[in-house]
Amino acid sequence: MTAFKDFNFKLLVIEQLMYTDEVLAPPFRIADVLREQGHGGDAWKYAYENDLAYKVMPQAREYFERLEIGTDLLATVEELCLDGGNEVYQECAPVWDGEDDLFDVASLDDLDLVPNLRRVLGAEFLNEEQQAVLLARGIEAD
Repeated sequence: MTAFKDFNFKLLVIEQLMYTDEVLAPPFRIADVLREQGHGGDAWKYAYENDLAYKVMPQAREYFERLEIGTDLLATVEELCLDGGNEVYQECAPVWDGEDDLFDVASLDDLDLVPNLRRVLGAEFLNEEQQAVLLARGIEAD
């Protein structure tokens, strides 16, 4: 099993594979999980009623932390995108506006898991040290 050290880095990989490339299926939908749990499908309402606004919903965190991604799929990742509008973020935290550090990548220790990564869009959201790590590895930091 491939173990990620940084949950938010893993979310970037999931964004690419599940929601952009659509090769990691089925796509996770928090509304579906809430319906299955008998909470209805309104993720916003559920988040507000359960003090989960601007937080990662526990159901999403558990799902994504446990989600196994094979090395064959990881090898297909050539690009990652840091964008507050990423679908994976909306599935994790339906009530989130992108104005805080909830999904900031703290570590690039997981870069070795995506050996064919060539480009990171939105790299300005990484700190200078992280940007330097990308450049040192020959990864384009846009």
